[in-house]
Parts: sequence; C-alpha cells; structure tokens
Amino acid sequence: MPDHATPPTGRHSAAEPTPDAPSPAPAIRATRRDLTALSAPERARLFADVPADPGSAKPDPIIVVDSISRTFGGIKAVQVDHLEVQRGAITGLIGPNGAGKTTFFNLITGFDKPDSGTWSLNGASLGRMVPHQVARRGMVRTFQLTKALAKLTVLDNVKLGATGQRGEHFLAALAPWTWRKQEAEITERAHELLRRFKLDAKADDFAGSLSGGQRKLLEMARALMTDPEIVMLDEPMAGVNPALTQSLLEHIKSLRDEGVTVVFVEHDMDVIRDISDWVVVMAQGQIIAESLPDRLGDNDAVVDAYLGGHHDQPLEFDDRGRPVGATAVLAEKVEAAIEATLEEGGDLSEVTELPDTRRATDEKDGTR
Repeated sequence: MPDHATPPTGRHSAAEPTPDAPSPAPAIRATRRDLTALSAPERARLFADVPADPGSAKPDPIIVVDSISRTFGGIKAVQVDHLEVQRGAITGLIGPNGAGKTTFFNLITGFDKPDSGTWSLNGASLGRMVPHQVARRGMVRTFQLTKALAKLTVLDNVKLGATGQRGEHFLAALAPWTWRKQEAEITERAHELLRRFKLDAKADDFAGSLSGGQRKLLEMARALMTDPEIVMLDEPMAGVNPALTQSLLEHIKSLRDEGVTVVFVEHDMDVIRDISDWVVVMAQGQIIAESLPDRLGDNDAVVDAYLGGHHDQPLEFDDRGRPVGATAVLAEKVEAAIEATLEEGGDLSEVTELPDTRRATDEKDGTR
C-alpha cells in the first residue's frame, strides 16, 4: 500500500489528482469484502444524537432521498421530502398497509420511475437507472412475493446473481476456455452461500419445490452473489414458517455484522425491536416519524397511524345507551361511511379515513 493511502472506511473514494498527474479513473464501488462492520456500541453512539424527526440527518448516510414522489391515478402513493439511511446499520421501514413502502422500494431500486425527486447511493445519483444498473452500483433487493425461477435448480438460481459473467456473451460462449475458470469460481461461491443459508441439500432440486421460507433464503443468497453494499428486504418474514423466522433474523443480523447496510420492511413490531438500529415510519406515502426502535410507542404520530386518530377518545353515552357528544358525531360519520361504501359496491373490510370528530364537534357547537 502506498505511504499516502488511508485506511478503508467502508467505501472507496478517488484520490484527488495533482496538477502534474492525469485524472484518476472512476473509483470501483466497495464490495462486502471491503466494508467495515460497526459494533453494537458504535451503532448506539451513531444514533444517540440523531433527532427523532422525519428526514433527520445521519452521521454517514449511504442513501439520500430528496423530494421523491409517485402518483397513481391522482393518488399520491409516495411523497418523501427527505430521507437518509445510515451506513452499516439495519433500518426498519414500517407503516400500515398501503403506506407506500413497497412503492418507495421500487422507486429507489429502479423498478419504477418517480414523477419527481432525486436519490443517490454513496453520493452518486441513481436517477434514470434500471434495476441491473442499480445492482451493479451495490444496491440489491428482494421481493415480498419471491421471484425464484421455478424450473431452474436452486444452484442455478443463485449463480444467476453473479455479475460480469464472461460466458454470457454470444461469441465468448463459443470459447469456453475463456470463462471456464470464472464459472468454477462462481459455482464455488454459490455453494458457499447455499451452505450458509442451509440450502446445500437442495442445490440440485428445482426452485419451485422449495417452501415459502426456503424461497426467501434463496432470494437472499442470490442477492449476496452481487457482493452488495446495501440490501433492501421487502417483508422477508411474510409467509415464513415460524421455525424459519429466527433463522432469517440471524442471517439479516449477520449481514450487518459484515458491514452490509440493511433496509427492510416489516409489520411485526417484535422483529423491528429485535434487530433494527433505527426505524422509519411511513403513512399515506409520507415519512411521518423516525426513531430508535424502543421509542416508537412514545410517538403519537406512529400510534395514530396504526390505531387511528380516535383510539384515545373516550366514548360517551346517555342513560339509554345512546351516543352523545363527540361519540354521537363519530357514530354518524361511521354510519355515513358504511352507507356510502355499500352504495358504491365497496368492501367494508377496507379502511376508511374518518374526519377528526373533535373538530367536527366544535364546529357543530360553534365553539371553534
């Protein structure tokens, strides 16, 4: 190593050119072997001074998102003003169904295009990039509904994740001596990952024969074939047998222990508290809160998003059991919402947003 070199910090940066020297080539992105893992005390110190506010600045963000939005038929699915994701930590992304979490994942990983906004990885813009280009920059994702190729073997599914395969080019395929060594290295790497995720006994089975939990493990193994800096996991525990849940959790923690940044969507609050270093809360497409996992219950915005804005309102009835005051107003709104939903042929299981009954009561009484 040259005398002027600096120790690795978890990401590469190009040296500044001198007046007499040519400009350096673009820096190669960090791989998992280059990353520096943070210990639990180091992560605790990093987040100790981070304010629990939406869009709060992080000490060393790997992802920065600004003013990203996505509209579907006039409905704002995502409207995130600012978000930073801390490098080397596990960030949990939570929120009610329909909050925009998966859409947000799709936007920043190139699977969908936003109406506006910018986002970057290690300071380099990812705008207009398609998924495979984003993956080559070091950010990969898994899906809530697994995308395993059912009629390929488990081993072949994992090998597909390797990048820069020489044998993929038509002419090179006719000259196997040019890629045979690389193919052997990729195969060995795939076997290592299958052993890590305890899928080695299934290597020659078709991927379609795996259980739901095993497919989740397969997706994680395939994602790691790219040597990512950051892994985005969309509900990794959804549909997983409880016997495999703890195994998945340990695998996610092991990624962090290797220096990989993890962002994952989850609904189970016990899981969030167990493995998250920081939590971001979405509702109606917006970031409504950020917090340490053990402080979520203290945030009124989070409680309202999950339980509704009327969860702490006392119910009032007269001697005959009829609702009075704010309770009567709320009952009228609920009945009106049910009638409107039925007239439109809607489903009563869908969540309907009700207005603030306290304000409605004040207006009714003329006491605004």
